[in-house]
Amino acid sequence: MQVLLQSAFILHRRPYRNTSMLLEAFSSEYGRLGLIARGVAAPKSRLKAQLQPFIPLLLSWAGTGELATLIATEEMGLPIALLPNRVLAGLYVNELVVRLLPRLDPLPGLFVAYQTLLTELATASSEEPPLRRFEKRLLEELGYGLILDCEAVSGMPIVAEEQYRYVLDRGPLAIHRTEMGVLISGQGLLALRDGIFADSNVLSEVKRLTRAALAAQLHGRVLKTRELYRIKPTG
Repeated sequence: MQVLLQSAFILHRRPYRNTSMLLEAFSSEYGRLGLIARGVAAPKSRLKAQLQPFIPLLLSWAGTGELATLIATEEMGLPIALLPNRVLAGLYVNELVVRLLPRLDPLPGLFVAYQTLLTELATASSEEPPLRRFEKRLLEELGYGLILDCEAVSGMPIVAEEQYRYVLDRGPLAIHRTEMGVLISGQGLLALRDGIFADSNVLSEVKRLTRAALAAQLHGRVLKTRELYRIKPTG
């Protein structure tokens, strides 16, 4: 099977044999896929510089199964110019997508969200709000979307002034109901629901919640980019 040119981004790449590379890509119509790019690391190849993260590409490949062969590539636009202090945030999201998305599962909505995230990382005054919005969307696409508008037991609407504990397999519970879960204010839950973060304290609460929810899906696997964030905590 040969797939004609598809919108895609490279998420990760590593050397393979002498002159080839193994690529993890995220495409608009086929989701995450693995590709062998033969000969691209050869001295005269012009593709090595093109097959990098954050460059909008058109890719064509051939083969069946989880690892296909790259046939052709074209740049679809200018590279998304992330400032040095935002590159780690982009690589963090790439690692999340590689670790959590199954291969060949079409997620066009998440692909659009990924494009939006990269644009926002390049232009927004802070990387935190775009990251939290993407983490929320990623959890939804995985089938583990967070309950953000009502208390899990009573079904009552979330009250901004109240405190809750978010238990991952249940949802937000009024603080008197449990001592487990991630402590978060109603304001934090509603901010994440709406994707609007006007307060740094709320952003910190939301970050604790989304990271806890993602950690549950990672099943103990440690993200390499998370370790780098501990050295340089910017995201």
